[in-house]
Amino acid sequence: MSGDELEAALREIGAKRYHRLHKFHEMLHGGHCTKGQVQAWALNRYYYQAMIPIKDASLIARADDSALRREWRKRLEDHDGIAEDDGGIARWLKLTDALGLDRELVQSTRAILPGTRFAVDAYVRFVREKTLLEAVASSLTELFSPVIISERMSGMLANYEFVTPAALSYFEKRPPQAGRDADFALDYVKRHATKTPEQQQLVLAALEFKCSVLWAMLDALYHAYVEPKFVPHGAFLPEDQK
Repeated sequence: MSGDELEAALREIGAKRYHRLHKFHEMLHGGHCTKGQVQAWALNRYYYQAMIPIKDASLIARADDSALRREWRKRLEDHDGIAEDDGGIARWLKLTDALGLDRELVQSTRAILPGTRFAVDAYVRFVREKTLLEAVASSLTELFSPVIISERMSGMLANYEFVTPAALSYFEKRPPQAGRDADFALDYVKRHATKTPEQQQLVLAALEFKCSVLWAMLDALYHAYVEPKFVPHGAFLPEDQK
């Protein structure tokens, strides 16, 4: 495939597999979740947010290209911040605070679903163990994130009285960051996945894998908090589900 053909194939994966198509997200954005379900989503998603810098640091450690390391370091600053109480993780905690979740409980991650932990840990291992090209390609779900962020902000503000603009500050900052990161990663993949068809298939499979990670996280939430509402022992149990 040419670079443009590879990009088209990557975008087709997103059109069919990105988690904005999941039933749980339709509920979340459409105002059909209870407060407890929104709390469960935010608490579990925190684990993903907290592990992103660890994932990115492992990619940087493997890169022998200084240009790649310099660019990828921006992601660490985006999530960890450059000072205390700064960055994406801190802003996500503002959301969980606003939803009435105990911060210590959220940060401990002891109440997340086993499916959440399994999916996120699998993503971190993927980036650590696969080729650098596959690791970069797995980040390309960011190509599709501006749409889901827009839907999330407008839908949640319109439908949940317990959600405020301040609580969603994470999503206000994220679109330009995601756009910058996606542009870099897409250009990197198009320039480096040029040797063999097999190499390009690995790139496509990496994006499919990442889409599956995000989908699996929502599957776990739906199973525990929507239908059949089977919450594993030790996981967060909302007040409206007790």
